[in-house]
Amino acid sequence: MRLGPSRLPAVGTTIFTVMSALALDHDAINLGQGFPDFDCDPVLKNLVTRAMADGCNQYAPMAGVPSLRRAIADKVERLYRHRYDADREITVTAGATQAILTAVLAVAGPGDEVVVLEPGYDSYLPAIALAGATPVPVPLDQERAYRVNWDRVRGALGPRTRLLILNSPHNPTGAVFDDEDLRELERIVAGHGLLLLGDEVYEHIVFDGQAHLSLSGSELLASRSFVVSSFGKTFHVTGWKIGYCCAPAALTAEFRKVHQFNVFTVNTPMQHALAAILEEPRHYLELASFYQRRRDRFVDGLRRTRFNPLPCRGTYFVLADYSAISGEPEEAFARRLVTEYGVASIPLAPFYVRPVNRQVIRFCFAKRDATLDAGLERLARV
Repeated sequence: MRLGPSRLPAVGTTIFTVMSALALDHDAINLGQGFPDFDCDPVLKNLVTRAMADGCNQYAPMAGVPSLRRAIADKVERLYRHRYDADREITVTAGATQAILTAVLAVAGPGDEVVVLEPGYDSYLPAIALAGATPVPVPLDQERAYRVNWDRVRGALGPRTRLLILNSPHNPTGAVFDDEDLRELERIVAGHGLLLLGDEVYEHIVFDGQAHLSLSGSELLASRSFVVSSFGKTFHVTGWKIGYCCAPAALTAEFRKVHQFNVFTVNTPMQHALAAILEEPRHYLELASFYQRRRDRFVDGLRRTRFNPLPCRGTYFVLADYSAISGEPEEAFARRLVTEYGVASIPLAPFYVRPVNRQVIRFCFAKRDATLDAGLERLARV
């Protein structure tokens, strides 16, 4: 069979898949790919079972089960004081990654530029490529704990700029936006009029008493934004692949045009279960303290090794500098860490448009205490 040109010629198997496969091959402790090694709340599983027993097994409405969309609207209003219309402005998606791709395809196309901050989640660039748009990378300030340099962002904007993709809490660095970040962003949007895509899947995992600052919390930013989140991250069910997108009605209308011919709708019984569990806000309000204990346990352990943990203000990832151990390129070092020491991590280089060796790798601490302790014991031998 003769194939035409690839739509994604630079894309191969993701580094997450590669490192997880290596972890399996070498019976390694997987601190790489971002998923918990513990189960979700039994209450949530029971709610799914009940929904299936009650006959909620056929197609849900294209935009999502109404009760779930109303629960999302209530949650966002409670946390960020912005009310989305559950019928016209909220769409339930097959995970946050599908929501991100759908938003990009809905508004960007050939001739458009999409500004991305790097390092950044690896789905952004393929989404831009599939839309036929051009990515414009803007590096975060590594010297300032990966803060956004807003002057660099301004310098990247031009007449062809259509969309700016933002991520806070930030994967892979653990950085989070503060009030000044949102004020700077408001000034940029007011002056340029571009659209925003806010990847906020770790919104409930923010540490040290900070509050998550959502784009939804600013009337100006909310009026120009797709805001994406994930139930997988919030309820420890990454395998369910359920997320959502909140956006003004005009943007949602374009979003749903793509969504309905992509996945059309998302599995029904799990939507009903999530709608029910959202009635208890404690399930997400307690998430920050749940993960902060794990962060502190893991970071304290890393400090007793030759790895240098970098600041982590949110997410369930922490970066570690290994320059005191080796000068190897990141992927080579990460592979050796699996094969020789039995611990899987993720190199930082693939999160950049043009990979550069910074001697930094990412660990996931969404694990049981026993897993973290076993991983630290092995890392102490490096």
